[in-house]
Amino acid sequence: MWFLVLLALLVVGAILVYNKLVRLKVQADNAWADIDVQLKRRHDLIPNLVETVKGYAGHEKDTLEGVVEARNKAMSAQGPAARGQAEGQLTNALKSLFALSESYPQLRAVESFRQLQDTLNSIEDAVQNARRYYNAVVRDLNTRIQQFPSNLVAGMFGFHPREFFTLGDESERAVPEVEF
Repeated sequence: MWFLVLLALLVVGAILVYNKLVRLKVQADNAWADIDVQLKRRHDLIPNLVETVKGYAGHEKDTLEGVVEARNKAMSAQGPAARGQAEGQLTNALKSLFALSESYPQLRAVESFRQLQDTLNSIEDAVQNARRYYNAVVRDLNTRIQQFPSNLVAGMFGFHPREFFTLGDESERAVPEVEF
C-alpha cells in the first residue's frame, strides 16, 4: 500500500515538474518571437533610413553600403548567439550612419529623417526590453533544467538549456546616440 502511495507521489511530482518545464519552454519561445518581431521592425526601417541619407549624402557610399551589409547579415543570422553578434555589428554601422548625419545639417533638419531616427530609437528600447525578458526566462528555464529533481525529468523528456541573447563586446552594447 505505501509503495503505491509513494509511486503516486512520484508520478504527480514528475508531472508537476514536466509542466513547469513546458511552461518555461513556451515562455522562452514566446520571448524569442517578441525579439524577432522587434528586430524585423528594425530591419524594415533601415532601408528607408539609408534612402533618406542617400539623398543628402549619397557620396558617402562606404558608410551606406556598410549599413546595408550589416542589415543583411543580421537578417540571415540564426540563433541567439549569432543573432546577437550580427545585431551588434548592425548597431555599430548605424552609429556610423548617425555620425555621418552630424556632418550634414540639412539632413538633420529633414522631418522624415528625424522621424526615422525617433522610430529607430523606440525600436532599440523595445529590443532591449524584449532581450531582457527573454534572458530572464532562459535563466529560469536553464536553472530548472539543472536543478534536482527537475534535471531527471528534463533529461527524460529532452529539455536542453537555451542560449542567452547578448551582444558581442562592450562597444556594441550602447544604443545609437542621436543628437540634433
